[in-house]
Amino acid sequence: MQAQQLAIDVVANNLANSSTTGFKKSRADFQDLMYQTEKTTGAPATNATTIPTGIQVGLGVRPGAVSKIFTTGNIIATGNELDLAIQGDGFLQVQQSDGSTAYTRAGALKRDGQGRVVTSDGQPIIPEILIPSNATRVTVGSDGTVSVQQAGQTAATTVGTLQLASFSNPSGLNAIGKNLFLPTDSSGAATTGTAGQNGLGTIEQGFLENSNVSVMEEMVSMIVGQRAYEINSKAIQASDDMLQQAASLKR
Repeated sequence: MQAQQLAIDVVANNLANSSTTGFKKSRADFQDLMYQTEKTTGAPATNATTIPTGIQVGLGVRPGAVSKIFTTGNIIATGNELDLAIQGDGFLQVQQSDGSTAYTRAGALKRDGQGRVVTSDGQPIIPEILIPSNATRVTVGSDGTVSVQQAGQTAATTVGTLQLASFSNPSGLNAIGKNLFLPTDSSGAATTGTAGQNGLGTIEQGFLENSNVSVMEEMVSMIVGQRAYEINSKAIQASDDMLQQAASLKR
């Protein structure tokens, strides 16, 4: 019952973030517990025969892992010049308040009062991109090159280049909320570079990557989890009733 409760909690979190930009769904993986062996398979039955099938009674289930699934979500057009979607496996790099680097797939970027390109929480993108206050248009190339059109000028000016990061095992990343991930020993160190090279993916301006959660699949999983929880509860109640009846018969 506790295992099924965990499964339902994971599904509930997925459903809650079905519209969260760049969100990656989670999946609960389970393992069966040890078995009580009442009759060993292959044990001698007589001098000339062996037992073809033994008797083993399982002791239940436990959570093995809750892993992130990094499939690409639907790409939706927004037309916003600072909305960026990553076509591929790359992550944007974000500087946290303590100076450390976090990673995100959520490309709903903004411009702060200093002209820096930042996340919705005001955390600057690495490497830092400064957009002049008189910029009338911002263009982001598929390789991350950021150019601006300034008032009174006909030629575009390059103000920086966004770099992407990738990991050998993204499922090993540590999710810390706010669409951010931190590397771990399991994920491996980040490999950074120019978009479009070394499998880092390309950048699409004016688009956002939606959550990769399928509401229909999660609803089915929730129903299955609820029924499994209820049936387990009834099985435990039935077992208790049988034990009480057996005890009363002995008396």
